[in-house]
Amino acid sequence: MISNSMCIYSVSVAPADFECGQNSHCSLCSLCGTHCVTALSGGIRCFSRIEEVLLISNCLAMGDSSSDDELPEEWQMYCERPEWSDVVPIEQDDGENPVVVIAYSDKFKDVYNYFRAIVASGEKSERALELTKDALVLNPANYTVWQYRRDVLKALNADLSNELDYVADVIESNGKNYQVWHHRRVIVEWLQDPGKELELTEKILRVDSKNYHAWQHRQWVISTYRLFDNELNFVDRLLGDDVRNNSAWNQRFFVLKHTGFDTNVISREIMYAMNRIRLVTGNESSWNFLRGILQQSEDPSLDHYPEVVAFCEELFDSGSRSPHLLAFLIDMYIEKALRTKEGTRDEYAHRVTSLCDLMIEECDTIRSRYWRYILDNFYSNYKASGSVGNHDKETTPESENISVDS
Repeated sequence: MISNSMCIYSVSVAPADFECGQNSHCSLCSLCGTHCVTALSGGIRCFSRIEEVLLISNCLAMGDSSSDDELPEEWQMYCERPEWSDVVPIEQDDGENPVVVIAYSDKFKDVYNYFRAIVASGEKSERALELTKDALVLNPANYTVWQYRRDVLKALNADLSNELDYVADVIESNGKNYQVWHHRRVIVEWLQDPGKELELTEKILRVDSKNYHAWQHRQWVISTYRLFDNELNFVDRLLGDDVRNNSAWNQRFFVLKHTGFDTNVISREIMYAMNRIRLVTGNESSWNFLRGILQQSEDPSLDHYPEVVAFCEELFDSGSRSPHLLAFLIDMYIEKALRTKEGTRDEYAHRVTSLCDLMIEECDTIRSRYWRYILDNFYSNYKASGSVGNHDKETTPESENISVDS
């Protein structure tokens, strides 16, 4: 964690007998226990409580991303290695009066001082490659180190298969690191071999099924190298484990968009979505997927497929009051009520009113203003289309004067 008494954001450290003359609640970093103060023209003042939060969070950040503990126990400082005696380390230059002095550990400074030196000299060697590995242990998010590592790999004509193995190890312990995933993509592009990528991303997704970086990499791989063949089966297994996995629903739609829709695919996916919705009617992802599939039809109306209408109305009649079911029915009935050739427009308008009232009063009260707006907007369009029916403003007084801003 923090290896000396100075906190990561300290400008100066108060002496042990320091007493704050301006603030009785002198801020201490809860991790390093240091008085964190800054010297001003008027004397010394303590950091505010807000700044204390910054101190703590930044101490934590340093601990997570640059721990010396990851280096092996027998690790030796570069300044003590005879084979590096020909290199003059370059210290970090923070300027004459740095605003913030970061409390780097001795090991961290040693590694990066030598890294700056080899970058300055342009050295591209096996030892430089090993140095970048140590630098990435200390800070795996340092994009400059990753870029220089790629330069060294290319200059050495290194075995890139070994590099993929190395990167896989880094990803297992840093699965949400942008830089390491980008590095892997570049190596795969150089090799033009995606053979290990689906297995790797599946392994990462077993640990965190919603890891954005793993999904992004997987989508890039299957779309770039046309590896769609078994992806729907993979997604189906994930949804079998957790039907609420919104990332898996997104992946299913991603695959279908790339492989194409026809009437058979649309019908199949409608049935797939409805079967999953039956398991958990309150899952928003599956309802959104169903809507997305319906929009791929030549007629994107929500009621274009009678089986969908029957499915939704059956759920409602059986007692389901899922807000996602009601929202679907509201949108479907609005479409039907606004069709000028619809013979039962007033009936559907009444259903819209009843369902919106149900949302407002019971099923989605936190968004009651939104549903009042929907109802108000619907009747404005309904009247403009030439039919008022049996409904007027008196039947929904709460929708009067409702706007989006309210």
